[in-house]
Amino acid sequence: MSEFISIKNLANDDKPRERLIAKGKSTLSNVELLAILISNGTRKKSALDLAREIMKKANNSLDELARYSVKDLCKIEGIGPAKAIAIIAAIELANRRLLAIAKEKSIISSSNDAFAILRHHLQDLSHEEFWLLCLSRSGSVIAEIRISEGGVTGTVADPKIIFKHALDHLASGIVVCHNHPSGNLKPSEQDIYLTRKIKEAGKLLDINLMDHIIIANNKYFSFADEGLL
Repeated sequence: MSEFISIKNLANDDKPRERLIAKGKSTLSNVELLAILISNGTRKKSALDLAREIMKKANNSLDELARYSVKDLCKIEGIGPAKAIAIIAAIELANRRLLAIAKEKSIISSSNDAFAILRHHLQDLSHEEFWLLCLSRSGSVIAEIRISEGGVTGTVADPKIIFKHALDHLASGIVVCHNHPSGNLKPSEQDIYLTRKIKEAGKLLDINLMDHIIIANNKYFSFADEGLL
């Protein structure tokens, strides 16, 4: 076991806070930034030690870390609710910043544009949800609506509810989206059937289904891109 060294006993160039001030935030590693959020360690572990342990548990993946709950983080000795909440809050702020940037464009002209907005609602969930984007004739986003939520294996999306929201917002087009917590991007037979049902219903109401997107592990599958609409 390596000897415990408190951060206060490190040289200034090795202290995360001092390095951020002196050399800028971009010079810090993910572990060092996480250590700043943790703020202080325990009698046996420094904040840097705790940060390394958290990143190791998350396989050094920020995407995986973003899916952790307060309960998950508190399983690590030295991480209590206050530290766990600080970490989760920081990740959520980062997500909201990316969402704000995505919304600045506001026009949905491709599957990637829709994914840029919808991913922030769905990518870190451990259960399945179904979302709707209502679009104007020009393709700008009028509304983002969660239609339903379910368990790990599925959720129910009722076309009547989908088109009620679309009509309420006077949408000319819609994009529907759900996530696969399993990580499998392949659409199920039920996904394909529902997509066709929504497409046909939209024709009767003069509301075009622009795309159906499946999100899993920070990637997506587009029915439009794959020629399945």
